[in-house]
Amino acid sequence: MARADYPEPVVELIAELKRLPGIGPRSAERVAVWLLQNPKSNAAELAEATLKAKHEVDSCDVCGFFSSHGRCPVCSDEHRDASELCVVEQATDVLPLERSGVFKGYYHCMGGKLSPLDNVTPENLRITPLIKRVEANPGVEVILALGADVEGEATANYLAEVLSTRECRVTRIAQGLPAGGGLDHADELTLMRALQGRRQIEH
Repeated sequence: MARADYPEPVVELIAELKRLPGIGPRSAERVAVWLLQNPKSNAAELAEATLKAKHEVDSCDVCGFFSSHGRCPVCSDEHRDASELCVVEQATDVLPLERSGVFKGYYHCMGGKLSPLDNVTPENLRITPLIKRVEANPGVEVILALGADVEGEATANYLAEVLSTRECRVTRIAQGLPAGGGLDHADELTLMRALQGRRQIEH
């Protein structure tokens, strides 16, 4: 006896939606059905916007943040404070710092954090471009705004050691962040206090 099921195109849509982070089988099914049945879903516009973002958005040539024109708006802004360079794990970590309004310098996105278990080594991170930026700007303060988990701490310590022979000051944001957490889980006030209470890392 044949069983009722979604047509093949819907099954394929659900399968693709399940690949998205945070979307389980039930959520994928609900989203797929909503896209099909809701007159306000604008599925064509959603597909077009997704393709446009995929094709036009890349990483900033300088800092690694999102950009559609080579350099991001922050790196293109000559009015920012060149004496401060904030190092974050991922490009998405720039957004909560920017929204807090407390940081006026430039950013550097590492593209991850050291994690031997996941085969993420220094060669997999944007460490060489960071060193070049520091060497091109003697006396800069490098603010390590990395997560408070084990990998984040290991990455911060590694960067502090690598930069110890360069002409820069290396600081770490205060641990107002939740233990084991990253910037994406912190509110604006916590981020502001963490930046204001940063401490120098001695090596």
